[in-house]
Amino acid sequence: MDLELADELAGEDEYPYYDGELGIKYSREKSSFRIWAPLARSIKVLLFEEDWQDLEGEGKPEPYLIKEMQRDIKGTWYTEISGDLAGSYHIYQIQIGNKVNYVVDPYTRAVGTNSKLGLIVDLARTNPPGWEKDQRVKLAQPQDAVIYETHIRDFTSAADSGIFYKNKYLAFTEIGTVNKSGLNTGIGHLQELGITHLHLLPVFDFASVDDLAENEYNWGYDPYFFNVPEGSYSTDPVDESRIREFKEMVMALHTNGIGLIMDVVYNHTYYTASSPFNKIVPNYYYRRDDYGNFSDGSGTGNEIASEKPMVRKFIVDSVRYWAEEYHIDGFRFDLMALHDCKTMVEVERVLHGLDPSILIYGEPWTGGLTQLDPWNQMVKGRQQGLRIAVFNDHFRNAIKGDNDGRGRGFVSGGGQALNIKRGIVGGINYSEEIRDFTSEPWETINYVTSHDNLTLWDKLSRSNPEDSARTRNKMARLAQGIILTAQGIPFIYGGEELLRSKAGNPNSYNAGDEINQFKWERKTIYYNTFAYIRGLIRLRKEHPAFRLKNAGEIRRFLKFLPSPENTVAFYLGEYANNDPWRGIVVLFNPGRRKEVFSLPFPGQWQVVVDDNKAGTETLYYINSAYVELAPISMMVLYQE
Repeated sequence: MDLELADELAGEDEYPYYDGELGIKYSREKSSFRIWAPLARSIKVLLFEEDWQDLEGEGKPEPYLIKEMQRDIKGTWYTEISGDLAGSYHIYQIQIGNKVNYVVDPYTRAVGTNSKLGLIVDLARTNPPGWEKDQRVKLAQPQDAVIYETHIRDFTSAADSGIFYKNKYLAFTEIGTVNKSGLNTGIGHLQELGITHLHLLPVFDFASVDDLAENEYNWGYDPYFFNVPEGSYSTDPVDESRIREFKEMVMALHTNGIGLIMDVVYNHTYYTASSPFNKIVPNYYYRRDDYGNFSDGSGTGNEIASEKPMVRKFIVDSVRYWAEEYHIDGFRFDLMALHDCKTMVEVERVLHGLDPSILIYGEPWTGGLTQLDPWNQMVKGRQQGLRIAVFNDHFRNAIKGDNDGRGRGFVSGGGQALNIKRGIVGGINYSEEIRDFTSEPWETINYVTSHDNLTLWDKLSRSNPEDSARTRNKMARLAQGIILTAQGIPFIYGGEELLRSKAGNPNSYNAGDEINQFKWERKTIYYNTFAYIRGLIRLRKEHPAFRLKNAGEIRRFLKFLPSPENTVAFYLGEYANNDPWRGIVVLFNPGRRKEVFSLPFPGQWQVVVDDNKAGTETLYYINSAYVELAPISMMVLYQE
C-alpha cells in the first residue's frame, strides 16, 4: 500500500487486524521482529552496538547490521536475526510512499537515553533476587484499598527527606529514612500512615524531561514509549538499569505490604505527526475531525483512537505486559472518557483474568472536545456493572467547594449536606433523594484533592482566608475523615496528611522541585494531624463496616440519623459486614458552633474519634442519649 491509501481507507475495517504478538521477541539464540505497518513499501531493521542521541548529527555510529524485513500476514512485517542480541540497540527504517522514516518499535520494552533508539534486552537478567516469589498485594475487594497518590520527585527530592536515591525508583527501597526530627520519611512514612496502595504519577517513558538532567521536572503526562520505564528516574538511563530498578521498587513496596498503581496515559502522545505511531501507520492511531485535523480531546494536541482495533490491541497488550512483567497492582487511566467503552471492558477482562485484585480506575472526563461518540465515552455511569472505578468529583466538590476558587464546600461552611450523604453511600441508588452515578460502592474513588488543582491546604487558604491556620487544619481533618468513613475506595493526595502546600500553584506540572517537593519538616510541625489521619486509616482498615461489600449491604446496614441543620449523622448497625462492633455512629459538624446530636440507642457508647484524636482505642465513654460535638469536627462512637 502507498501513503495515499491512508486517506482512502474508509474505516477501521479496511485495515487488516493482527491478533498475534507484536514487537521484538528475544532469546539467546535469536531475536524476532514483527511490526504492524500495512502501508509500508519496505522496512529494514538497523542494529547498533551503542546508544546515540542525534539521528542527523555528525559522528553517529554506523549500524553493525541491517536486515530487510519481509511482508507477512495481516499487515505485519517480520524477520529473525540469529545470535544473542541483548544489549544491541535498534531502529526501523520504514518507507511509506516516497518517504523514509526512522522509528523505534512502539512495542519496545527498553530504550536508550532519551528514547532515540530501542534496546534489545534479556528481561530475565533484569529480575532482582527473589523476583519469582514476588506477589501483588491481595485484596478481598477494591473497597479494602487506601490509595496514596504521589510523584517520585515530590516524595523524595527534599534535602530533609533523609533519602539517598533522591528522585529515583530506588528511593522506595530505602528503609529507615527520617527527617531532621527523626520522624519517618519515604517508605517508612507510608507504612506508618497505613495506606495499602501507592499511586505514582507517570513512570512510563515520557518525553518532557532530559533523562540526563538532574533538575528537570515534569509530572510526565507526555507519553513516548508506553512499555518502558522512565529513564530519568533510574541511575543509568542508557541500559536496562531502569527496568531492574523499577522491579526493585515494586518488590520493596510489596515486601512492605504496599501495592503499586501506575498512572497510565493512553489517551494521547507527546508527539503527533512525528510520533512513532504516525510514522509507522500515518493517520491511523489518532482521531481526526471532518477537516482532517488531529482531534484534541486531551488538550495536548491529539487523542488516541482507542476504538480502532489495532489501537485497542496496543492498549490491552500494554497493560497486560506491565501487569505480568512488573507485577503491577493497579492502573489509573488518565482522561478515561477519551477511551471507548469496549476498550475499557477489554482492559478489565484481561487484567482481572490475570488477577481479580488488580485495581482499575480513571478520570471519567476528557480534556477538551473529542471526536469520540458521546455514547461511547467512558464517563460517569458507564462503569456500572464493571469492576472499574471513577473519580467522584461530585463528592469532592461537596466536601471542599470548587477546585481553585473561593467557593466553599461542606467542611468550609458551604452547606452541601445532601451531596455529602450521596458520597457517604458510595454514590449508589440508596433512596429517592440520596442517589448518584454508581451501582456498587467499588465504582467510586472518593477523594478531596489530587495532583491536579490546589492542595487542600492551599484551597482552604483561598476559600477561607479570614480563618486561622488552626481552623483550616480542623477543616482539613474533617475532609479526610469524611473520605475515610465513606463507602467506596478512599484516595489521598500525598502530603495532605502533612497539610501540604504548593505555594498556591494550581497546576504545578512543570513548577520544579521547590514548589512540588514534600517539606518533611511539616510532619514535625503538623504531627498531630498526621496521627489523626493515620488513626482514621487504621479505623477503616480494622472495621469492615466502613467497607460494605455491595449496594444491598449499604441499604441494609447504613442508616442516616436525624441531625441539626447542615450536619450529617449516620449509623452502621447489626455488626455490619461482620464488624466486631455491634453499632457505629459517625457524626460530622462543619459549623462554627457546638451541636447536640441524638444517639440512636440508650446505653454506653465508646468514643474512638473526636476533634483531637482518631483511631480504634477508646478515648472516653458517653452514657447519654445525646452527645455534644465541637465546631468543625467529627466523632465516631460505638457500642459493643
